[in-house]
Amino acid sequence: MADNGVLPWKKTVPHPAPPSLADQIEDLLPQTQCTKCGYNGCRPYAEAIAAGSADINQCPPGGAHGIVRLANLLGKKVIPLNPVNGLERPRSVAYIDESLCIGCTLCIQACPVDAIVGAAKQMHTVVTSLCTGCDLCVAPCPVDCIVMYPVSGDATGWDAWSQAEADDARARHDFRAQRLRRESEENEARLAAKAVAKMREVTQETPVTPDEQAEKERKRAIIAAAMERARAKAAASTDTAPPAPSTPKKDA
Repeated sequence: MADNGVLPWKKTVPHPAPPSLADQIEDLLPQTQCTKCGYNGCRPYAEAIAAGSADINQCPPGGAHGIVRLANLLGKKVIPLNPVNGLERPRSVAYIDESLCIGCTLCIQACPVDAIVGAAKQMHTVVTSLCTGCDLCVAPCPVDCIVMYPVSGDATGWDAWSQAEADDARARHDFRAQRLRRESEENEARLAAKAVAKMREVTQETPVTPDEQAEKERKRAIIAAAMERARAKAAASTDTAPPAPSTPKKDA
């Protein structure tokens, strides 16, 4: 029995907060994270729709069916896909010509769902079952060794995609975002520790001449400025404001 006399299984468990409108909208997006909508991923686009700053017809991967899904949720009129954002096309996956790949890792860095494997100066390859067809890896490749191959025949939009695939893609995208954030925080912590150690080392110096004293103060100023930049960067990273829309990315 609990200390307050209440049986553990009788305690009231708070209910999770109901999904926000942005949550419900995000659930209807294909999660390709292609940025063709003009936003840096499906979540920012969902938040923009919820805020009324974006329309429901900016997602080429979702296509006409995706617009219907959003219109039904929001009670809006079904409208055509905005051609500024691209055209509804069959689903494609990326393919890397291994004979041309130089192992620069730029495609790995660009892939929003960790569908590309490889290492620096080693050949890369695309795990086609994980590829969302976003084509974000194509442009960064310096040797043009990546091409997009259609794999869905004539099927487009949600006819070429499934909710299960969208859910899996979102999970991989979110996991990648968490990993990158953790790695960034760990790197910043290492740099901060090095800066503190360096500041301690410089502070313990015992200059004899005025020139040595001036050099000590110069070093201290440089380290202090670096530490202040790190603090400012850390403070900026805690800002939870939604990302600003980027320039819409058209289909090739």
